[in-house]
Amino acid sequence: MTIKIAMMYDFDQTLCTRNMQEYSLLPELGVVPSDFWGEVAATAREKNMDPTLTYMYLMIRKAREQNYPIKRESFQKLGGDIEFYPGVESYFDRINEFGKKLDIDVQHFVISSGNREIIEGCKIFDKFTRVFASEFHYDENGNADWPALAINYTGKTQFLFRINKNALDVYDSRKVNQYINPAERDIPFTHMIYVGDGITDVPCMRLIKANGGYSIGVFFNGERETVDQLLKDDRINFAEEADWQAGSSLTRLIQTIITKIAIENRLEIMAGK
Repeated sequence: MTIKIAMMYDFDQTLCTRNMQEYSLLPELGVVPSDFWGEVAATAREKNMDPTLTYMYLMIRKAREQNYPIKRESFQKLGGDIEFYPGVESYFDRINEFGKKLDIDVQHFVISSGNREIIEGCKIFDKFTRVFASEFHYDENGNADWPALAINYTGKTQFLFRINKNALDVYDSRKVNQYINPAERDIPFTHMIYVGDGITDVPCMRLIKANGGYSIGVFFNGERETVDQLLKDDRINFAEEADWQAGSSLTRLIQTIITKIAIENRLEIMAGK
């Protein structure tokens, strides 16, 4: 019997090499990325604002100041400039095929504070079952005018439960909050793998790990101080270089976890559970 597992990913510096706004949006606005994020931090502190809402507000304000088109299709075009870590673009098809051989349906989800609109324009958007990311509302003229969804680091955790209960529509607050017997949930936490790069992923990493799933911290170019601390603090199960190529240590780890889930499922069937 085929079972489902959920692979869940942060996006920036997990799948791509830096914050998605830094590839072309901020340069086109004439803004130095480090200056922008510094202004986000200072404004959030001064106004006591949520940092995710702060960066969305400043993005729109600066775009208007530069007469930059703030339409969904304008943001989507920026997605084509995203640079991914090695192997990312072929990884999803490879891991799906690996899962099929074990009667595993691998489903992929993004849970990100970044811009959904930019992700929509990237090369791998169609590989995901669902992308949960911060998103704008657009007025009658198609211009961004208000946040439709802002996902901060603690807000990410609700999407673990949405995936767990198959309550994937963001507007649906009923199903995600109602009690569902764990045995009847769409994808149990024990069949979940979360991959992220840093502190903003900690609530998700800890929740998945505490409920029997698997959390993986990734780093690049040997800069592993953050993930080593997460390991030390027992917030993740594993730390790996963000190399998504076939045969890499990260890919082999994910394949091993999928194999373990498949074996455990077969044993439960044999035991009549």
